[in-house]
Amino acid sequence: MMGDGIHEERDYEPQTICEHLQYLFALLQNSNRRYIDPSGFVKALGLDTGQQQDAQEFSKLFMSLLEDTLSKQKNPDVRNIVQQQFCGEYAYVTVCNQCGRESKLLSKFYELELNIQGHKQLTDCISEFLKEEKLEGDNRYFCENCQSKQNATRKIRLLSLPCTLNLQLMRFVFDRQTGHKKKLNTYIGFSEILDMEPYVEHKAEPSKSQTRKPKCGKGTHCSRNAYMLVYRLQTQEKPNTTVQVPAFLQALVDRDNSKFEEWCIEMAEMRKQSVDKGKAKHEEVKELYQRLPAGAEPYEFVSLEWLQKWLDESTPTKPIDNHACLCSHDKLHPDKISIMKRISEYAADIFYSRYGGGPRLTVKALCKECVVERCRILRLKNQLNEDYKTVNNLLKATVKGIDGFWVGKSSLRSWRQLALEQLDEQDGDADQSNGKMNGNTLNKDESKEERKEEEEELNFNEDILCPHGELCISENERRLVSKEAWNKLQQYFPKAPEFPSYKECCSQCKILEREGEENEALHKMIANEQKTSLPNLFQDKNRPCLSNWPEDTDVLYIVSQFFVEEWRKFVRKPTRCSPVSSVGNSALLCPHGGLMFTFASMTKEDSKLIALIWPSEWQMIQKLFVVDHIIKITRIEVEDVSPSETQYISEPKLCPECREGLLCQQQRDLREYTQATIYVHKVVDNKKVMKDSAPELNVSSSETEEDKEEAKPDGEKDPDFNQSNGGTKRQKISHQNYIAYQKQVIRRSMRHRKVRGEKALLVSANQTLKELKIQIMHAFSVAPFDQNLSIDGKILSDDCATLGTLGVIPESVILLKADEPIADYAAMDDVMQVCMPEEGFKGTGLLGH
Repeated sequence: MMGDGIHEERDYEPQTICEHLQYLFALLQNSNRRYIDPSGFVKALGLDTGQQQDAQEFSKLFMSLLEDTLSKQKNPDVRNIVQQQFCGEYAYVTVCNQCGRESKLLSKFYELELNIQGHKQLTDCISEFLKEEKLEGDNRYFCENCQSKQNATRKIRLLSLPCTLNLQLMRFVFDRQTGHKKKLNTYIGFSEILDMEPYVEHKAEPSKSQTRKPKCGKGTHCSRNAYMLVYRLQTQEKPNTTVQVPAFLQALVDRDNSKFEEWCIEMAEMRKQSVDKGKAKHEEVKELYQRLPAGAEPYEFVSLEWLQKWLDESTPTKPIDNHACLCSHDKLHPDKISIMKRISEYAADIFYSRYGGGPRLTVKALCKECVVERCRILRLKNQLNEDYKTVNNLLKATVKGIDGFWVGKSSLRSWRQLALEQLDEQDGDADQSNGKMNGNTLNKDESKEERKEEEEELNFNEDILCPHGELCISENERRLVSKEAWNKLQQYFPKAPEFPSYKECCSQCKILEREGEENEALHKMIANEQKTSLPNLFQDKNRPCLSNWPEDTDVLYIVSQFFVEEWRKFVRKPTRCSPVSSVGNSALLCPHGGLMFTFASMTKEDSKLIALIWPSEWQMIQKLFVVDHIIKITRIEVEDVSPSETQYISEPKLCPECREGLLCQQQRDLREYTQATIYVHKVVDNKKVMKDSAPELNVSSSETEEDKEEAKPDGEKDPDFNQSNGGTKRQKISHQNYIAYQKQVIRRSMRHRKVRGEKALLVSANQTLKELKIQIMHAFSVAPFDQNLSIDGKILSDDCATLGTLGVIPESVILLKADEPIADYAAMDDVMQVCMPEEGFKGTGLLGH
């Protein structure tokens, strides 16, 4: 088919798209395989098999590519093969209603594009394609014969049909109102044999429209997903489907057939070996099966699971592994008897000699210690309910003298549950005995983690232990019980800490309690003094504003909002927080000592970072706190100009370089983040959720609690808010320190409140939109090609672009519209939204790339 000369080489391998197609056809005709793998052809086209594409677009582009490639061949039969097989002809026929003149415009076609909207049968679609169109009014036709515009009719007349007729069902239509495509999911009925003679003669078949899925009889089909229908011309002569394959191609086919035959021989040999092994195994099973049961003769225990696998002839038998049945004493655990099989010693000798493994478990292998412990646990379980009633009765009596024992109130309330859990835990130790489970050793990290969690859980009577391991000083958390009650409880908790009534409380805790009481009193006194001195600052009343400068002062002072918030926390809860000792204004300055804010920014976006202070308040702040830097804004009236002008001067002055660097760093942080949180909200029925209309209904409880008060990470210390007494030495702060501080301060205001139906995803700025779509697929079960994503009204369509370049920043909310087929109801017009625009076959071999 493809020229001559170059393909006669012995080492020929297909390279171009057409060469791969040629080889594919040769395999389809002469291969011995039942199916053909088109991977080489797909790779040559450059297609991504993991991405859904438009079948109609592929058909058109591939036919165009094939026709263009074959047109350059020397053989005329090859040059015109696409036209001969797929090209038909029709005419646009216009008839003047006045004079009857008929005008024809001939056109060739490779497929017929049929509108399916409102139709249920393929024949109806063809009839609509060929129906007459009236040209009237403004759309009248200019008749050459009448030399004027006249009413006319226009229609398509099929003149000739190709050998292979390609019918494209137009399931995607453009909606002018929404500017998007719509997918039509109506059922279309079509027959295996299509009679096109009436249509070539232009006789439309009438048919009634159906509202339900059409009934499909013999030789007919119904589909709501079919995009293309291909019919081949039937002739009375039997078609010759066998074509002489060129020698260089047949050599490739023969080579593939040889590989296939070798594979078949190898498979047959493997099957033969498997059959031989199966026969040998069958004979072995037949030999030993009768000797497996243990009668009066000596016996051993073997894993039941291993025996079942031994009986299974499809898998090779592995060595015997009885480790899963051992207890911590390396003997047979009594609770594992149910998963063991008692077999004769004769059969066991043969098994171990042929397959090996172990350990061998004879009649003496049963662990006596575990049997005794098991009996104890069962006895306590049966006795627990009775002992519970006895202890409750004993607790009703008042304990006098020094005969009692201290027990935690929390432990007393839940002792029966704790005892039952402890007995169940001891009962379940068989599953993890000897550090093994099902014959596999436990992961060391997992066992360490489990032990750590168990250690964190309080055992019985540990709720009255102080941090030093002694009796706690709070008597509200414990009570005295009689010796009889304690003895009953000790049967279930033999390792519980014991505190007789004469036991003294922890001496260290007493000292710390006294110190704590003194500190609390001191903190309350400091908080009360500061609250009295700065009442309006504490209550956030009568605060000055830069955008509406107060008339009674020309000077306002500035402190960080973070200082104010930390100070208010202390004043509200002085016993839970440490006093704030310093203002820490260095966080608002650059490394050169210049102010980081402009007057305009302090009235807008940076207003959340600063707090304005009255001069009278500033005098009090200087008395109560250590002030590292004074920052103030002064209002000056310039009277030399007309009209007079008001200027605002800051001390220290603005540092333009650091201010510009800060803004650049902020923008860079929004584009170069890693492991940041964004939110994806799925839009249902094209309606946006009113997030702000009822926040109390939308915000999750966990988010609300987090927003109330955000704790510092463990170990984090702010260099400019030293809360210990003294330590007033200024610490060096860099530009990066300020940015970190600013992020910490504005975190609350920037945090997005999670709305119901949203899901939070961790993303990085350098990941692509396609990678984000895969994350969304796992979160919402929506395939990437069915996702329509947008942010702030902007459609996100470039799958190769990174999130940073697309403007996706931390705490962003991305809207997800999913293309999902809807039910085939006539009232709903069988329509659904799809993503637009589409990449299509950009970058593939179909477009010459």
